[in-house]
Amino acid sequence: MNFFNIYLDKIKKTVIKNKKKLDLKENQLFSKITVEAPPEKFDCDFSTNICLILGKSTSQNPRNLAEKMKNIFIDEIKHFSSIEIAGPGFLNIKLSTDAWLFIINNIEKNKKTFGSNKKNNKYNIEFVSANPTGPLHVGHCRGAIFGDVLSNLLKFNGNKVTKEFYVNDYGKQIEDFSKSIYFRLKEIKFKTNFPIDESLYPGEYIIEISKKILKKQPNINLDDFDKVKQNLKKQGLKYSMDLIKTDLKNLGISHDIFFSESSLVKQKSVEKVIKVLKKKKLIQEGYLEPPKGESNKNWKQVKRLIFKSSLFGDDSDRALTKNDNTWTYFANDLAYHSNKVSRKYDFLINILGADHAGYIKRISAAVNALSLNKNILTCKVCQLVKLIKDGQPYKMSKRKGDFITIKDVLNDVGKDSLRFMMLNRGNDVELDFDLNKVLEKNKENPVFYVQYCYARINSLYTSLNIKTNKINKFRNLNFSPNDYEYKLLRKIIEWPKVVDLSAKKLEPHRIPFYLYELVTIFHSYWSKGNEDPKFKFILNGKIKNELTFKIFQLITIILINAMSILGVSLPKKM
Repeated sequence: MNFFNIYLDKIKKTVIKNKKKLDLKENQLFSKITVEAPPEKFDCDFSTNICLILGKSTSQNPRNLAEKMKNIFIDEIKHFSSIEIAGPGFLNIKLSTDAWLFIINNIEKNKKTFGSNKKNNKYNIEFVSANPTGPLHVGHCRGAIFGDVLSNLLKFNGNKVTKEFYVNDYGKQIEDFSKSIYFRLKEIKFKTNFPIDESLYPGEYIIEISKKILKKQPNINLDDFDKVKQNLKKQGLKYSMDLIKTDLKNLGISHDIFFSESSLVKQKSVEKVIKVLKKKKLIQEGYLEPPKGESNKNWKQVKRLIFKSSLFGDDSDRALTKNDNTWTYFANDLAYHSNKVSRKYDFLINILGADHAGYIKRISAAVNALSLNKNILTCKVCQLVKLIKDGQPYKMSKRKGDFITIKDVLNDVGKDSLRFMMLNRGNDVELDFDLNKVLEKNKENPVFYVQYCYARINSLYTSLNIKTNKINKFRNLNFSPNDYEYKLLRKIIEWPKVVDLSAKKLEPHRIPFYLYELVTIFHSYWSKGNEDPKFKFILNGKIKNELTFKIFQLITIILINAMSILGVSLPKKM
């Protein structure tokens, strides 16, 4: 239940009812009216811009209009106890005791869904989609966590979400992967040297995969790579995907669909979508200019199939065939997204790494063409993560290779810290991840600070021998909150708005930001109780103020729902 929307609706209805009294004729700007949380310096619960918006549309002085509205709202909206006019015409509203009791009771009744905005859309979220040629490295980690938390967020908000992993099991990288296994097998079996070749994968995981294959097929014939490559490809991909799925599982992530690129090739899906687009006259044969940065000397002018992506917002048209007349990567991706469009989702979301940012326009153009310009695709780019340890860039030392695996980082900091901290910045900015900081037990470590709030509240319940699920028996509330409790209540009612905005903007990082603000107020209140007996929660082994504990219960409701979205645990003791 979004209380901001509830009171916005009450305000709009009251204004429409009193249109003549307020000298209003225009209603078309109602969509621009907002009810927001005011800055902390203002002693009020809500702030609205209605007088600024409607005053402008009717050529009235906003402050004069505010004077009229103030009196009408106080008379007709029972939950408003006082209203102050601020600045050029903002209305700063304080809620009545009845309003706060209404809010508290509603949160209690809907604790499992508190924050949900009850949407009902179908989403497909494609994320990770790493090449199946080895374990996941830290570069995949941010996108993996972002995609999973975004999925959880949209599900919590009432939507149906399909989580998808596109398996790039076709092309040169798979050929090179199979060759790498082949040469490792020969190294193990015949003591030959592994070739020095930049196209091959030297990582130790290739040795482990090769040992598994050899255990299963001890008599495997290694005389000719071409004769054995399909076998090595099949088994190698299986073991490699097992590594990837294990890494994801350890991160707390699972997918609903693993979609194989090679299945597109087998089903001739590219040819089928090309045929469809040709009928729409969106594909032509012709020549393309060299890509930016490539000289004319290196560019081979070959007649090729071209998708008219510039008609759908792309910078230029795109080749569907290579110099050798085979399909481009984009052609396969076109077929894949045609498949996704055919599954009738309301929205498609692709989570991409920083190195794929340049790919957005062309794939967006493709989806627009395939979906009849419904603009159902959104691409979110996760920027790079810089790992820092002991004040220095983190150096991988646990395995041979040129990347840091997710397993390495998980072993150092654990799942909770990794998931929480990967959302400690917006996805569109680079993230510095300090491995030492997330092990500290203080407010500089956000995940600890949030978890510690939950543990502290539970310690109060334990000391009073109260079960958390029984606390809602307290009904006779004397509503007289102190300053800290008012701050907490005002932050509590923001939660559904945070969920709504996070979901609309596809920005799950807003949730850990909000949690940190909420628990900071709580911890300040706790510390004040240690300094000043007046602010203690327990007196002579009994509850001093039932309202205080009611507020703490509301905090636990938010923590449980929010941390479930983030996929982070809430220990009762720390």
